[in-house]
Amino acid sequence: MYGIGSKGRTRISNIGPTSRPQSKGEPEKNLWSSLLDSVASGKKLPEKNLLVLGGNPELQREFIETLESDTQTRPQDRRKKRPPIANEFALGYTYQHVLDADQDDILARLSIFLLSESSPAFSALVKPLLTPKTISETLVIILLDWAEPWSWARQIRDRVRFLKGVVGPLDDDCKVAMEENMKDWQQRRRGAQYEGGPSTTNGTSVNIPLGSGEWDEPLGLPLCVACHGTEKIEALEKDHAWREEEFDFSLQYLRTVLLKRNSSPLKR
Repeated sequence: MYGIGSKGRTRISNIGPTSRPQSKGEPEKNLWSSLLDSVASGKKLPEKNLLVLGGNPELQREFIETLESDTQTRPQDRRKKRPPIANEFALGYTYQHVLDADQDDILARLSIFLLSESSPAFSALVKPLLTPKTISETLVIILLDWAEPWSWARQIRDRVRFLKGVVGPLDDDCKVAMEENMKDWQQRRRGAQYEGGPSTTNGTSVNIPLGSGEWDEPLGLPLCVACHGTEKIEALEKDHAWREEEFDFSLQYLRTVLLKRNSSPLKR
């Protein structure tokens, strides 16, 4: 490699990411590596994981679009090119950026993993996502469709069985992380050692006991159920003669089942 200077061409050799000219008495340093590490650490963002179980590829795309509409409130943000969604085969993936209130700066990166099937054959694809480091940063969502609320019970059963098959064989470090995760969420539920929690007149925290059937079968991961497609409720009323009693029964059933795992339904 040659450099052009005032006196013509000068040969420069051994310039690369692992070596540089040294000054007298100066210990050898990896300048390029330190610079790259500095830049990388400066751009590194907090990462969160979202694991979506259930729904066909089309329903999953619709659900992700609702997440985008929540984070992109300005017209110029909606015109930006969206990240691709690869969810046609096996374990799908896409991502989103979490922006600040002004929608200018990126605060975190949300990795979204999508799996339509609940067959045990796919558990090997999900297990690498759960490590002692990522467990506390992962939220599981079971995606349900308002087009077929009568199939919700079976779908929840299958997804929960799949999750148990995933977390069961995890190593001891992961299980310790899940145990700590459960304790953390349980303390939040009870209000213990958290600001704003219930307290007595002398300011001490009060532990609210768990109710009957609550937290009987925790999975070690935060879990939500998203009932997507609320615009389809009208079709249930017209085509299947559903009334308020049927809707109340379906939602109450969800709450009862999910309460055992400290979860709750979400209507999208």
